[in-house]
Amino acid sequence: MKVDLTVAAIPAYLGAMGAEYLWQRSHPVEPGTRAGDYQLADTMASLTMGLGSLVAPYVTKRLLDPVTPGVGKHGRALLAVGAAAAVLTTVGDVVRRRLRDGRLPEPQTVPAGVRAVQEELAGIRQAPSVDRADRASADAVLRAVDAGLAVTAVASTALVASTTWAALTSGRRLFARSPLDLGSGVGAWAVAILGWDFLYYWNHRASHESRWLWAVHVVHHSSEHYNLSTALRQPVAEGITMSVPYGLLALAGVRPGLIEQARAINLIYQFWIHTEAIRRLGWVEKVFNTPSHHRVHHGSNRQYLDRNHGSILILWDRLFGTFEEEDEQVVYGLTTNIGTHDPRVIATHEWVDIAEDVASARTWRDRWSFLLRGPGWAPARRVA
Repeated sequence: MKVDLTVAAIPAYLGAMGAEYLWQRSHPVEPGTRAGDYQLADTMASLTMGLGSLVAPYVTKRLLDPVTPGVGKHGRALLAVGAAAAVLTTVGDVVRRRLRDGRLPEPQTVPAGVRAVQEELAGIRQAPSVDRADRASADAVLRAVDAGLAVTAVASTALVASTTWAALTSGRRLFARSPLDLGSGVGAWAVAILGWDFLYYWNHRASHESRWLWAVHVVHHSSEHYNLSTALRQPVAEGITMSVPYGLLALAGVRPGLIEQARAINLIYQFWIHTEAIRRLGWVEKVFNTPSHHRVHHGSNRQYLDRNHGSILILWDRLFGTFEEEDEQVVYGLTTNIGTHDPRVIATHEWVDIAEDVASARTWRDRWSFLLRGPGWAPARRVA
């Protein structure tokens, strides 16, 4: 059984955190003026999320495998739930429009499968007018039911898509189909590490540009402090997201075990760049990701938003136009901070916000946009 390098490195993580804390004590500043200083509640929250991220893959596998189409026996049931909820939500939309407007929408505004609803409701045209209060009451009830169905439809569809995608693009599955095998030499290691770093850049960038992915990644950005413990504040819901598959490396001949080692090396590298104790590193800044570059990435300053997505190499950001130099003082955290150290809120707050937005949306376009479009799109589209 191969050792997970990220787990084996835990003693080193703790030792480095201790050294950073001692450095802070030997370089005191006015309390509250250095965001890198350790604060007990914040540090404990980060450590809790770190432990949760180690346990989460085993828990989510047991929970998600049974409802993964083609893998578990309940996969078709989840598909059926999503389809039924989508149809009922659309029917609810039509009925609510009828109650609100006193007429039916044009046939082209609803899917063909729901047009029968129009014919069924057409007889209402000649019926006596419904009292406005009764109509408003009925609309409120339908809206609540419609909201629950809409959230169910979007959530179940997203779950089916993410679990199916993960199953189809796993390293073992794709390696079995590849005619290539790079072996375990230096060349294979180089392809694995460089390839993972390149794919990580695009996945990390996507995690800031799609709200679905951001709901997973936001955990890592939720701290208003910045020290080595922040590196351990990791997501616990990566099993229900979409990504450019790292299994693509397997198609290039990288063995699945080596892909896992590349992942571990990538994560371990990122640990040391979460510090304010190290300022600038000269020529290293041109090629590699450094504490200075990554402080920018964690900044909520307007000029720093969604910049410096690289992991080991900063070259990807320089090549693809997302690089930003550190110049002004970094303000850490989110553009709207959550104001709590409760790990349950840290892990779920963005999912709750998405569910509320989907529930309040009145069209399928907005429902899916609240999940798929950028995080900044949501506030402007919320219904008052």
